[in-house]
Amino acid sequence: MSLIYALPSIVERLDLAKLFERAQPLEVELGSGDGSFLAEYARQNPEHNFIGVERLLGRLRKLDRKGQRAGLTNLRGVRLECAYFVQYLLPPGSVRALHIYFPDPWPKRKHRRRRLVNERFPALARQALQPGGRVYLRTDDPDYFEQMVRVFGAEPAFHSVDTPAELAAQLTDFEREFLARGIKTRHAAYQAGS
Repeated sequence: MSLIYALPSIVERLDLAKLFERAQPLEVELGSGDGSFLAEYARQNPEHNFIGVERLLGRLRKLDRKGQRAGLTNLRGVRLECAYFVQYLLPPGSVRALHIYFPDPWPKRKHRRRRLVNERFPALARQALQPGGRVYLRTDDPDYFEQMVRVFGAEPAFHSVDTPAELAAQLTDFEREFLARGIKTRHAAYQAGS
């Protein structure tokens, strides 16, 4: 059975009971890459449910294969644009953590409005998160990191927290590649108020 969830609608919020066998805390990775991080993190945390959101079908299929090989029942993949997924499909207050690792930096100044973590993203994240829920961010791009820190720092509903060491040690496919080339990873984490 495929772990890729075929959305019955792109205008109605998800019914999480239809995605997972057990009701458990939900974590979502926005932009799952090849699924390396999320499949391993889901394996290590069977007491949580996980959704990987990815626009590219080939990447989502990699997540599906890795999850199936590991026999994971707490992992699903959804093919959709990440910002749309957060705004329109996640039930409000349903998510314990959002993981956003190495999103497309859109480095050209004229394209920066396309970045996932922009001025309006903290409000979308706050809507999806439970009270006390967290957003975990990683990037190799210094300019994008500065923007991430600025937009979350300006949002009074969030405060900065440390990324847990065990989470920081769980690398993504992009992160392994960057570290092998000597490129530094920048981390930030924010917790929503109660």
